Amino acid sequence: MSVAMTNCGALGWITDENGYRYVPDDPLSGDPWPTMPGCFCDLASDAATEAGYDGFEPDACLINRYDPAARLTLHQDQDERDLDAPIVSVSLGVPAMFLFGGLKRSDRQRRIPLWHGDVVVWGGPARLRYHGVLPLKEDSHSALGKRRINLTFRKAG
Repeated sequence: MSVAMTNCGALGWITDENGYRYVPDDPLSGDPWPTMPGCFCDLASDAATEAGYDGFEPDACLINRYDPAARLTLHQDQDERDLDAPIVSVSLGVPAMFLFGGLKRSDRQRRIPLWHGDVVVWGGPARLRYHGVLPLKEDSHSALGKRRINLTFRKAG
């Protein structure tokens, strides 16, 4: 993972010498993660409902910042307690190429271009599919410059 990351909401995702997990406090400051803005909750819930996942209430928002050449290798999101809840992903800034594979890392991946404002929702049988982001190409966005921001909403606890 070559992206910068932080969180907001009741839980935040971290990785350290003890592995990957969700925690209520920022390990750097010891303070609770910032409250998730209501408009973030509404966006995630509305997108999930539109995709057929009624009642989605995220308690974690991972905020990833991609600079040029940053990427996110293929992985599964399996650290959440409720794997029946969908993942809602919002792309902002420069375009990215999203990889969406199968249930095995070796399965063929689809390449899906993501543009500023795109929202992707996946769940159900696709919830544990491997996914990632190819290295970010040099580009520029009027509001975010050479960066891409991704907001990923989950029901982690």
